[in-house]
Amino acid sequence: MGSVLLYAGFTVGLAGALSLVRPLGFLGIPTRERAAIFVGLGLLLIVAAALLPAPLRRAAAMRTQLDRFIPAWQFAERHEILVRAPPQRVEQAVRAVPAREIRLFLLLTWIRRPRLPSSDVPADILAPPADRPILDVALGSTFLLLAEEPAREIVIGTLVMVPPELRRLPPAERRRWRAALSPADFKDLADPGYAKAAMNFRMVDQRDGTTRLVTETRVFATDPATRRRFALYWRAIYPGSSLIRYGWLAAIRDRALRNVEAG
Repeated sequence: MGSVLLYAGFTVGLAGALSLVRPLGFLGIPTRERAAIFVGLGLLLIVAAALLPAPLRRAAAMRTQLDRFIPAWQFAERHEILVRAPPQRVEQAVRAVPAREIRLFLLLTWIRRPRLPSSDVPADILAPPADRPILDVALGSTFLLLAEEPAREIVIGTLVMVPPELRRLPPAERRRWRAALSPADFKDLADPGYAKAAMNFRMVDQRDGTTRLVTETRVFATDPATRRRFALYWRAIYPGSSLIRYGWLAAIRDRALRNVEAG
């Protein structure tokens, strides 16, 4: 709902702003006075999206490694796919899939972080080399390996928001601080100003030669102010994030099937 409100606000507000220059009668905005109403309505929808509550949810039981590291969260998405391959093959595919094989990954991450083709930027999840395994790219940048159980679950995590005093540190010092962060530190981090995100790939053996592959992302903001700031960002990226997750799972499925066929 938050994403719907946000993008409706952007659309209505943009139509109104354009009609302030030249009224777009075919959109039902024949005058600049009505255009101003559309701009105001768009702003109201955006504010509503930002203020929409993000209730705290909790895991009912500690069933997965993700439950251990993010047992409570305000923002989440979950997707799954059935793969006609055993869990071991699926895990191999999870670890091997590059950005090039994930539908729309390179386009959508470029939209998040526009750059020239010749730009020399450090490789990370938003600027990945096309042919390098995307999991390796994530773990080589700002993500931390939180837990792994062979052929069952892989969990990675990152800090998507940090307090101002950390943001003011020079980049090299920020990288050193992140590199020193352990899985236990990540799990226990509860100081104000942080939003921590964890994502898993869970392989559920269906006992018939197939595997149910589940990926879930959870984000926990440690205080109300951080939760409000992150809410607008989450609601802006959620549609693209969901498309990436669907494409990621499909790429893993296709690679796992190729692994099975290759023996």
